[in-house]
This record gives sequence, structure tokens and C-alpha cells, in this order.
Amino acid sequence: MTDLPEYTRSQLALRNGQDKPQIWIAYLGIIYDVTESRLWRNGKHYEHWAGQDLTPELVDAPHTETVFEKFKKVGVLK
Repeated sequence: MTDLPEYTRSQLALRNGQDKPQIWIAYLGIIYDVTESRLWRNGKHYEHWAGQDLTPELVDAPHTETVFEKFKKVGVLK
């Protein structure tokens, strides 16, 4: 079990770099803060948008899930 706060999909969607300054994404139920990543400026990373669960999109990514290890976990997707 984790002691991270829970967020709904609606709450995650607000952390898109546009509606709120935070840039968050979810993967496998964990929400990561990618605000400081130069690759996520303005909430966009290539054809991906922040504020959503990117789990199904990782299969098309040129990297593995280890990329998430460098980002802070900020919550759990409810």
C-alpha cells in the first residue's frame, strides 16, 4: 500500500500545464510530476498531452517504463 494521495482523472486532467502550472502524467496507476522536464514544456511531449493516463501509450514509446524512475511520484490515480 502507498501513502500517496489519491487523485481522480478529473483532478489529474487539470495538471496539464495549461489549467494549472503542474504537469502530471499517470502510468500504471501512479501519478508522476514531470513539470521540470524540458521534454514536457507546456504540457506536451511529442504527440502526448499531460494530465492523463499514458499507460496504453507506452507501447509506442521509444523508451521503457524505467523513464518514470527519474520523476517524483505525487499520487495514485483513483
